[in-house]
Amino acid sequence: MIKQMFLAVIAAGAMATSCSSDDDDKSVNSKFTLDLNEGRTLSPLGAEYVYEGWIIVDGAPVSTGTFTSVDFPQTFSVNADMLSQATRFVLSIEPADDPDPAPAATKVLVGDFSGDTAALTTGGVVGDFSNAAGAFFMRTPTDEVPGSGNNGNDEYGVWFGTPGAPPTSNFVLPTLAPGWAYEGWVVGETGPISTGVFTDFDGRDDFNMFSGEEFKMGPPVPGEDFFLNAPEGEMFPLDVRGKTVVISVEPVPDDSPAPYVMKPLVGKAGQETAPATHDFSQNLESLPSGVVTR
Repeated sequence: MIKQMFLAVIAAGAMATSCSSDDDDKSVNSKFTLDLNEGRTLSPLGAEYVYEGWIIVDGAPVSTGTFTSVDFPQTFSVNADMLSQATRFVLSIEPADDPDPAPAATKVLVGDFSGDTAALTTGGVVGDFSNAAGAFFMRTPTDEVPGSGNNGNDEYGVWFGTPGAPPTSNFVLPTLAPGWAYEGWVVGETGPISTGVFTDFDGRDDFNMFSGEEFKMGPPVPGEDFFLNAPEGEMFPLDVRGKTVVISVEPVPDDSPAPYVMKPLVGKAGQETAPATHDFSQNLESLPSGVVTR
């Protein structure tokens, strides 16, 4: 009888311990949800990068975990006390193999908690595009022999700015936060064709592999001529007339060949070459936004 009573006490104690452990587990972690607004989602990243969430607690970042899927909503489990004290949520792009425990410079979304929610935008971590504007022109300076004049095939090149001697920038765009750069694109038969990456509106971009043989450097503004090394499925020289021209915002570094989702300026080339210019229109609906709920 005594033995039976002893075993019963042990069992009751084990049950109490188990229940206490379950309660502790519930208090240690809490779930929160990240959801992005319809049509304002994220781009898939290349194989070497992931998205990572962070809550800011007492001014310090605390990771909420990484993900690669861009299907939303997504739910994460973090320390309940820290989540309740968090004042801000930040989403960044990180190397998949990342020895650095701190957030990278490439931050995509940010929002301050108000109660149990935080509205997320790109404005505080990428740039303010509310006044975004600019124009482009068609000309082919990279196959002209200097001093020989116009060669009459200006429909094969696109340059960002106002034509002149030299051309000048006309972008109204923010200086991007660290971790981001602009990239130009012309949409060809098989998809977007890059004209190069740039951060300086009054300087050349980082690419001239499609340019002509005579004078590959081109003018002191971003842009490209389309004569050589055509991508698979495209026919060069590429007639830009009637094609869509895009300025995107890209993460740095970037291992994806496709444009990132942020495309603040989009335009369509008309039929007139330089000195005519063609205006970009704002495309602010491409900027990601969403909400975190804790």
